[in-house]
Amino acid sequence: MKPFIAPLFEALVNHARREPARFHVPGHHGGQALKQHLWNDQSKYDLIDYFYKIMQLDVTEISSTDDLHHPEASIKEAQHLAAKTFGSEETYFLVGGSTSGNMALLLATCDPDDIVIVQRNVHKSIINGLKLAGARAVFLSPQIEPISGLATIPSVQQLEDALIQFPNAKAVFLSNPNYYGISVKLASYVDVVHQHDKPIFIDEAHGAHYGMDPSFPETALSEGADAVVQSAHKTLPTLTMGALLHIQGNRIPRVMLRQSLAMIQSSSPSFPILASIDISRAMIDVMGTSLFKQSLESAAFFRQWLHHHSSVIREMKIDASSDSKMRSDPLRLVLYDSSGKRTGYGLLKHLEQYGIFAEMADPRYIVLVLGIQTSLEDMRRLQEAIEPLESHDAISENYSDQMTVESKGSAVQVVSMKSSHKSGAISEPVSFARSRFKNKSSERIQLQDAVHHISAEMVTPYPPGIAILYPGERITAQLIEHILQLAAMGAKFQGAADGAMKTISIYRE
Repeated sequence: MKPFIAPLFEALVNHARREPARFHVPGHHGGQALKQHLWNDQSKYDLIDYFYKIMQLDVTEISSTDDLHHPEASIKEAQHLAAKTFGSEETYFLVGGSTSGNMALLLATCDPDDIVIVQRNVHKSIINGLKLAGARAVFLSPQIEPISGLATIPSVQQLEDALIQFPNAKAVFLSNPNYYGISVKLASYVDVVHQHDKPIFIDEAHGAHYGMDPSFPETALSEGADAVVQSAHKTLPTLTMGALLHIQGNRIPRVMLRQSLAMIQSSSPSFPILASIDISRAMIDVMGTSLFKQSLESAAFFRQWLHHHSSVIREMKIDASSDSKMRSDPLRLVLYDSSGKRTGYGLLKHLEQYGIFAEMADPRYIVLVLGIQTSLEDMRRLQEAIEPLESHDAISENYSDQMTVESKGSAVQVVSMKSSHKSGAISEPVSFARSRFKNKSSERIQLQDAVHHISAEMVTPYPPGIAILYPGERITAQLIEHILQLAAMGAKFQGAADGAMKTISIYRE
């Protein structure tokens, strides 16, 4: 077995073992501030002990640690080891989650008014990064996976069309996998973008474990992406906010990137978070695929039970044909009620009554993320919570081309998703410069009168929870027709003040 080498973590432990006299921030001084004589409840001592141990490793940039923004010692070594493990040329540790990596990439790449080609269903951090950079976005509509009804990424052809239509675009930014663990093979996307001599960035927040086991999808790095952002805290044994930014190739201005990271991230980063990233990498190096063995076996055990014993609760499926480029994450369970009697929100509430807390729910699905060391006992608890939901009179329906939407009452109605994203496949450039509408007032008008006006609000129909209109985007007749169709079918709208979408807020030009 390989030796466990985690230079950043070891530097913190070695410093704590010296029992130093701390005349520096943070104010708890290695947890000493917790040692008060006023506590009169013994149970408080036990609670304090948890934090005391963490605080002993919570230091600042001193000679025995390092500086995240100018690493020369343990952080530099830890990031170098991470680059080797994850297969990048350079890896940066992030203490602001994937959010900080996404923003830094856009700040490093874009000047005000530059164009970035972006899929519509991106994380809000990418939109906020565009705002900070003052850049413009050309939005591409995602593809809808035919069986699950869930949005993935735009097609290769759509991306190529956008690159031809906007040859001055500075970069392409895609999110893969989605929240439900569906990923698309990216090699053909990378080839198209590189043929146009542009960098391609991938928000791979939910795929930090990708490529670490043959059963996992490939990582975007292995498929040639120029920059990949991963939330290590989502699927690896890393503290919340710990993330990674991987870089390769010569299309990214690395000096500007380091400057942008220093702007976005705190000048006093959390050393426990940094050390936890280092520990996660060391565990992968030492244990390899065995690190994920227990969780994969537990997932397989549950899936077999669900297949043989459940008549109502089913697992989300995707197109698994030989020509499909999509894959599912085996460590993500996406469940739904095939009878249509319960929404994902209803399933979430039911499971919580049994002490089981899921990652998220939507009108149809509930998403459960299996972590490293998820046990068979964990899966048995999940089984016991699902068993009361089974009934002999459950009505199974084929949802291969449908999703459910919660109506105003308790009923659930079916909404077709076939044409959900045909309108506005490639948008005109949308400015996210914060000064554009800074001193402009908005007004609310009838939706049908809003053709050619500039939207002052976001319109996000649910399902599928993807913005079809951003503030600053021009409203077209085709888009209005699309919104009216969705409203007639019972879709809910988030972001818009008028949930019925009879009116919309606009800026007068």
